[in-house]
Amino acid sequence: MKIVLLGPPGAGKGTQAKSISNRYSIPHISTGDIFRKNISENTPLGIEAKKYIDKGQLVPDEVTINMVKDRLQEDDCKSGFLLDGFPRTVIQAEALQEFLLERDKNLDTALLIEVPTEFILERMTGRRVCPSCGASYHIKYNPPIHGDKCDVCGSDIIQRKDDSEETVSERLDVYKKQTQPLIDFYKEKNLLSVVDGTKAINEVFEGICALLGDFE
Repeated sequence: MKIVLLGPPGAGKGTQAKSISNRYSIPHISTGDIFRKNISENTPLGIEAKKYIDKGQLVPDEVTINMVKDRLQEDDCKSGFLLDGFPRTVIQAEALQEFLLERDKNLDTALLIEVPTEFILERMTGRRVCPSCGASYHIKYNPPIHGDKCDVCGSDIIQRKDDSEETVSERLDVYKKQTQPLIDFYKEKNLLSVVDGTKAINEVFEGICALLGDFE
């Protein structure tokens, strides 16, 4: 099973990725993990990527693509993989396709967890955390019992900057600009599968399994 996972921030990709990885016995490969591993191990690609990251610049497609190619040639990817955070551009998607074709392989599907913007805004801006003990809440779906106080330790709960409406809206705008061309790319190649991400976590996973069952 060879899958590319797509979805906006707050769509629950991380949770579903773990479940998919366990269900189909394939590695969950995130670009963040690949970058951290290469940088910590001082690989040639890691050293190259760090130059850009230290300057606050985007790592060029070529460097990212080569890191992913190296990762996909490791033994645990022989039976498949779940790519999360790659590809981010059509250039990267084309490079992945070419890499697989050279090895007589094909991507099974690009799985899009689809969630409307309004739903994500409500989900993410409603999140609250306790800075003392780390407990998490949601003002609508999982509110603390005592107003703005943490149920566990009694400290004041807060909204993280990442969960402010302004920050979430900016992230969603970036996502749309980056990802819509990818969605169109995979749709044109009849590789796009779409699941409704507004449902409960277990229902979303059931929907994903129903879609992926066609590729087993």
